[in-house]
Amino acid sequence: MSQAEQRAYAGPALLRQGFRPFFLFAGIWAPLGLVLTFARMQGWIAIPSAFDPLAWHFHELLYGYVAAAIAGFLLTAIPNWTGRLPLHGRPLLALASLWLAGRLAMASSGLIGAGLAAVIDVAFLVALVALVLREIVSGGNWRNLPVAVIVGLFAVSNLLGHAEALGWLPDAGHGKRLGIAVVIALISLIGGRITPSFTRNWLVKQEADALPAQFGVMDKLALALTLAALLAWVAAPGTTAGAILLGAAAVAGTLRLARWQGPATRREPLLLVLHVGYLWIPIGLALLALSHWLSALSETGALHALTIGAIGTMTLAVMSRATLGHTGRALVAGPGLTAAFALISLAALSRVVAVLWDSAAQPLLLLTAASWIGAYLCFLAVCAPMVLGKK
Repeated sequence: MSQAEQRAYAGPALLRQGFRPFFLFAGIWAPLGLVLTFARMQGWIAIPSAFDPLAWHFHELLYGYVAAAIAGFLLTAIPNWTGRLPLHGRPLLALASLWLAGRLAMASSGLIGAGLAAVIDVAFLVALVALVLREIVSGGNWRNLPVAVIVGLFAVSNLLGHAEALGWLPDAGHGKRLGIAVVIALISLIGGRITPSFTRNWLVKQEADALPAQFGVMDKLALALTLAALLAWVAAPGTTAGAILLGAAAVAGTLRLARWQGPATRREPLLLVLHVGYLWIPIGLALLALSHWLSALSETGALHALTIGAIGTMTLAVMSRATLGHTGRALVAGPGLTAAFALISLAALSRVVAVLWDSAAQPLLLLTAASWIGAYLCFLAVCAPMVLGKK
């Protein structure tokens, strides 16, 4: 938003830019949703949801937390892509309220009915897709049309998951897999742009000799293999051909990441965390592939490498960087965000290891939960005052 536009807007700071309410919502809901799930499983509280605790936990992290993080990113990035005015004020309040309505509907779905809850829940993503399409078409920014398509598929995955839960379709887990796959595809696309770009800009300022490779054949191959492998996993999981594709995508993704000079960013956690977040994609894909042949390696570990590792790390990294940059702060992590990044990495690692180490699973699961909650509390401690402030 330009200085003139900022002066013209006289409403609450929280509604000045799209990242402000949605990153705040995401930062609160990520730990709160986990705490509520644990309390519900222990019988300490009762939530009138039609979904069992684990199903509600998965849905709310993916379509609650992750959807808020995606919305905040897109509402901030799209004005830069299109040159159009950002969403703010009452329209932003309406969209944020729709997200909140979805959370309330899912929590009370046992009272209002799972069908009505599904309509309210899916409405947020439908509205977001419509907004993204309007801005891209109006701004003639066709280069980013694939982003709108991916967000549209995310809405479809939510609808599909509800249809399976309601018994309208056989519950084959297609909605859950498609939801994860769509977010991983989005990270592969957007993360594959911003990670080498931000790294290059920083290394140039450091007068480094080696810079990230430009987008080329390896990037295209890695993206194509990743999309093909994810499609095979969603449509026909457990096949040998799909496992081979997943393994090939993991190798290509690793080679792609190796070209971005990640080790050179070790002195700046705000950059290093982007590389770490992207690294969890080939790790997760490789674990998915290996689980086809190794019975001791269940798919659960691979899924958490993708969800906590890739999705959790990358969303936390992007929210932190965008908040700093768009509130006029220096792009430096500082102790609070550095701790958040270390904790989210610990959460991902401990959750994957818990699947492999049965005798230590319980303490590792507790470590995962504590690290996840700690990561977002650190994020909120640093970034909540920024999104609520005037800058």
